[in-house]
Amino acid sequence: MKKYIRASICLLYSFIKFCLIKLFHLKGFKFSFLNLVSPFTEVEIGRKANLSLGRMIRIRSGSKLRVRNGADVQVGDNTSLNHGCMVISHEKIIIGRDVQLGPNVLIYDHDHDFRAENGLKELKYKTTPVEIGDNVWIGANSVILRGTKIGDNCVIGASTVVKGEFPDNSIIVQNKQTDVISYRISN
Repeated sequence: MKKYIRASICLLYSFIKFCLIKLFHLKGFKFSFLNLVSPFTEVEIGRKANLSLGRMIRIRSGSKLRVRNGADVQVGDNTSLNHGCMVISHEKIIIGRDVQLGPNVLIYDHDHDFRAENGLKELKYKTTPVEIGDNVWIGANSVILRGTKIGDNCVIGASTVVKGEFPDNSIIVQNKQTDVISYRISN
């Protein structure tokens, strides 16, 4: 029973919050009535930016959607962002339909340009679009970096840092080896 009450609250909250955002971003924000967004989710849309959310989007608490000035983010139908996910765009991020993001997944389409004349103080970025296909599962604590293209029906293992192009039906993991070294403390 609790989950139905919580879902009703999130549905109502999502609708009210998205209607208020729509007032300030008439052309730049598209959403469906049927979205379940936690009240503890941050949504920021910059000037001349676009955010398009499909139907039945689920976003859990602590997640952040930040669409910077002039950027574009599209999220397909039936996509879920678990607790603590961050999607931050300075150019373009496309997330397909039926995508599942585990907890704390980070998606960036930019890097700081530390080689700028005054270094990081200039807040200049190198940007390249990110595309995530349909029916993709991204494991907890993964990081998707700028310029990444992930095909349809892919699985990304937990704690994987992803950059590059990956074809449909791929399983992407980073094998991390744990070494245990025994030692003795002599007296």
